[in-house]
Amino acid sequence: MDPFQDRVAVITGGAAGIGAAMARAFAARGAKLVLADRDADALAHAEQEHRARGCEVLAVPTDVTQRDQVFALAEATWKRFGAAHLVCNNAGIALLGPIQQFSMADWELTMAINFWGVLYGVQAFVPRMIEARQGGHLVNTASMAGLVGMPYFSAYNASKFAVVGLSESLQRELKPHGIGVSVLCPMIVETNLTRNSLRMRAEAEGRDAPVPDQPAAETMKGGVKQPEEVAARVVRAVERGQLYVLTHEEQREILRRRAERLDAAFAPESWAL
Repeated sequence: MDPFQDRVAVITGGAAGIGAAMARAFAARGAKLVLADRDADALAHAEQEHRARGCEVLAVPTDVTQRDQVFALAEATWKRFGAAHLVCNNAGIALLGPIQQFSMADWELTMAINFWGVLYGVQAFVPRMIEARQGGHLVNTASMAGLVGMPYFSAYNASKFAVVGLSESLQRELKPHGIGVSVLCPMIVETNLTRNSLRMRAEAEGRDAPVPDQPAAETMKGGVKQPEEVAARVVRAVERGQLYVLTHEEQREILRRRAERLDAAFAPESWAL
């Protein structure tokens, strides 16, 4: 029997981009869907799309920066399906620019969506999953920016490093309960993340605040992957119980160099006091 068949998959940011691709991938394997997104129109469209394909789906408008809304999402999931087996804390934002141009509002919005949104998802769903004793799996969306620091990415780096650290901790903690954890760390994916992020920033500010200078194109290293390829890697990671979900071949060399820098810190001239 397919391990996704009749399982309940919850996806925040599930109406577009990587979240929508994951929803399609899980549904193709027989999963029931709970889609959450702050964009009610996009969410309604996604719901109709899945229903037309014969998928059982629940759509719940959700702003992941609001803890009560994420807990309401969990309550709606249990009320409709009686369980959640695969929870993807995927909603995210990407605001980039020089540190001196970032306002506290930029920092707060970035952390509220990228980290607190993930944490709220963990708090709302994991205790119920443990109590249900049906196992399951968490997928937390981070980024390559959660593994390696980059210029102009300060707030984004901070939020995504937090998601990676949380996921690594949970992977060990939840294993005895039969709950797996994966952390998705992609490089560039073909989505509307940048445009949507600037729109959310403008909405949060209540005005068109000056946009920080954006990094030069050469700062954004690596090729561009399609959301469907990323989703396929997530499916494989869930099936195999893999912690890290990497998406680009270029990541291997970058991570190797980071490991070398860490190892070099133990060189005698650096280590000896």
